[in-house]
Amino acid sequence: MASVSIPDENRELHDPEAIREFLAPFGIWYEKWEVEGRIPGDADSETILAAYAPEIERLKEKGGFVTADVINVTPETPNLDAMLAKFSKEHTHSEDEVRFTVKGRGVFHIHPDGGPVFGVTVESGDLINVPRGTRHWFNLCDDRNIRCIRLFEDPAGWAPHYVDDPVDGNYAPLCMGPSDIPLAPPAGGKIRL
Repeated sequence: MASVSIPDENRELHDPEAIREFLAPFGIWYEKWEVEGRIPGDADSETILAAYAPEIERLKEKGGFVTADVINVTPETPNLDAMLAKFSKEHTHSEDEVRFTVKGRGVFHIHPDGGPVFGVTVESGDLINVPRGTRHWFNLCDDRNIRCIRLFEDPAGWAPHYVDDPVDGNYAPLCMGPSDIPLAPPAGGKIRL
């Protein structure tokens, strides 16, 4: 289940409805889809897309997406460090970034206009979007393993547009579960993602 950490406010959210309500004003959707028993653990991309075809079609209609694919990242993925470095720097996109996590965990760090930086830890069954133009970056968890359905408006995909004054360097690339997030800042400092 997703969790949200807002370090500059010393606050975290774990309840799905509270997460949904917190993310909505930023234009971010949060949904929970069933994974257990819906697809076999060794399912190929076509099987995964077929299993979630109704949800994918609903999102295509809602967001103007024209295509969906499955990305599978493991420690054995060729050029993994270069790929992860591409997304761990603060950037935007010219279309929404939509991810449904089938397997694994990662953190979307969001830097919205007029709001605090916050991290959304996603894991199996979590769907979120990052609206076009929203400053953000992404980190995998320590096992460097994630499998996601992605949706695109442009069949060619999108590229990151790096920002001139990034804040990603001020926040540690931590991937935390609810029991890992400290409730109080360390003496003399702030909790950083």
